[in-house]
Amino acid sequence: MRKPLLSLVAVLGLAACATQPMGPPPPPPSRPVAIALPPYVAAALSDPSRPAADMVRDKDRHPGEVLAFTGVKPGGKVADLIPGGGYFTRIFSKAVGPRGRVYAYVPDELTKLAKREPAVNAIARDPAFSNVTVILNTLPNFSAPEKLDLVFTAQNYHDMHDKFMGPADLSVVNRQIFRALKPGGVFLVIDHSAEPGSGLRDTETLHRIDSAVVKSEVTAAGFIFEGESRVLRDSGDSRKANVFDPSIRGRTDQFVYKFRKPSTAR
Repeated sequence: MRKPLLSLVAVLGLAACATQPMGPPPPPPSRPVAIALPPYVAAALSDPSRPAADMVRDKDRHPGEVLAFTGVKPGGKVADLIPGGGYFTRIFSKAVGPRGRVYAYVPDELTKLAKREPAVNAIARDPAFSNVTVILNTLPNFSAPEKLDLVFTAQNYHDMHDKFMGPADLSVVNRQIFRALKPGGVFLVIDHSAEPGSGLRDTETLHRIDSAVVKSEVTAAGFIFEGESRVLRDSGDSRKANVFDPSIRGRTDQFVYKFRKPSTAR
């Protein structure tokens, strides 16, 4: 006689579980699973002309997923703004191919500070990267010889606010980038995340920036915020340490923001 009662209790228990609110979903992984890459991006990453030291860095920088998110294609015209040693310059060169062009834009503010020629000059002189051109000019004068499909800057936007860069007037710089792009062109910004609400507090000290500041400044120039890739997000970063601290270097939480120039803009 007890079996029906037990069955009823079990059914009621299952029904109660079904109606109870579920707990919060688990947090997303720190670094999402890699996506399938366009063939020309995969070929660019595996190109033998890339330095071995660059390829070692791919594990942390996820360049394939980043390039796929930009939408860059063979034949594209790209500006790599503040290219540093040319890590992304080389990859873009191979991704856009011989019909494309990569402009490595090095601000004069940096060359005067470094007192040496830009490292990317060596890339532009290499026949393996014959579609790379170096542009030396100030940040407020940003431009290119032709209309661009993409302007890209990685881990440098915060620097533009720092004293050694002037600091630059970002309202001017972002408007210049807007003008340099084709209608529908993309401005992609990667940088180290600062604590929410911190504004520009950490640009000089921790080399981080509040992503809300970037979004506000770039959209003020006329861009539409199109979305974010989470490929460089890392929940293990407290956002309180200097990005060069050995405990966090290479594993900082970074935002990858994609902005688009409206197709109706000129």
